[in-house]
Amino acid sequence: MRRLAILLALLAGCKPGGGPPQKHEMPPALVAVASSTAVDVPVYKEEIGRCVARESVTLTPQVSGRITEIHFKDGADVKAGELLFTIDPRPFQAQVAAAEANLAQSKAERDLAKLELSRATGLLEKKAIAQQEVDTARNAVDVAEARMRQHQAAIETTRLNLEYCTLKSPIDGRTGHRLVDVGNTVTANSTALLLIQRLDPIYADFSVTEGALAAVQKNMAGKSLQVEIRIPDESGPPRVGALTFLDNAVQESTGTVKLRATVENRDLRLWPGRFVKARLILDVLKGAILIPGEAPQLSAMGSFVYVVTDTLTAELRPVKLGQKQGDKVVVLEGLKAGERVVTQGHIAVFPNGKVRIDEPKAPPGAGGH
Repeated sequence: MRRLAILLALLAGCKPGGGPPQKHEMPPALVAVASSTAVDVPVYKEEIGRCVARESVTLTPQVSGRITEIHFKDGADVKAGELLFTIDPRPFQAQVAAAEANLAQSKAERDLAKLELSRATGLLEKKAIAQQEVDTARNAVDVAEARMRQHQAAIETTRLNLEYCTLKSPIDGRTGHRLVDVGNTVTANSTALLLIQRLDPIYADFSVTEGALAAVQKNMAGKSLQVEIRIPDESGPPRVGALTFLDNAVQESTGTVKLRATVENRDLRLWPGRFVKARLILDVLKGAILIPGEAPQLSAMGSFVYVVTDTLTAELRPVKLGQKQGDKVVVLEGLKAGERVVTQGHIAVFPNGKVRIDEPKAPPGAGGH
């Protein structure tokens, strides 16, 4: 009978109206948070660019002949004036000797013409010859001197051609693969022998859209703009160069304007033709609000963040975002410095709901003795 009384009492408690229902609350959502910070950040334009050698020279011979010596190794660093190729000099040495002989002959002819003019002048004073004969002798001297100058010029030309038999590097740079071997016959001003490129400093060429041109022109007025160059998929700090060229026209086919930065490249990590990320720093935004990039969420109304209040309540806050700064993002409107925003656990958070902050765990053994 006692058991039956207990069972009836339990059943009576389960009936409607048998007592007030229990109230069930959602447990606080477990979240990770980070505080917004105010720092100075750059305003930039980021584009894909390509490296270009500052100086690029295709070495070609200025005289025709046969290559007899090569004085460098492919891919070597060379200095301006360093000997690279030798063309067989013997034909040009013979030309120099012939030109010198012609000059000696013309000098002898001039000396003889001067002697004859002197004699004719003496005879004219004695009225032994006519003035015409003196004029003829003087003309012979002038012709001999002109011929001598012609032969002197021929010597300079042949000596210059002889000098062209030794091809030297016109710039400091790195050689490519030689395009001829010893024994090849090359043609003046035609045969390409070698490409030499100066790699330090190096250019980084990139383009901005026509719409960004006004901002570039405004910010570069009276000052030099910095350009940060990064190699894709390579960590580490960027290389900082200076904007040194802005094209004078918008390309009709693309609607873009070409820009060029000059960057130091002492370790030769940047290579002609290599793609790079070019970030043109236009200005500095003072006291910008930064939050982790994973904090903002997107809804039909735009971007928002969950701000954790002092009472551990999640406040939905619409925000206006600016540019990314590494793994963080600028908040232009909607947030102040020092406010805590949810960075992980968004899926369990709802507006004005309670949250529980997941405190970072100390590493094993931390604080132990």
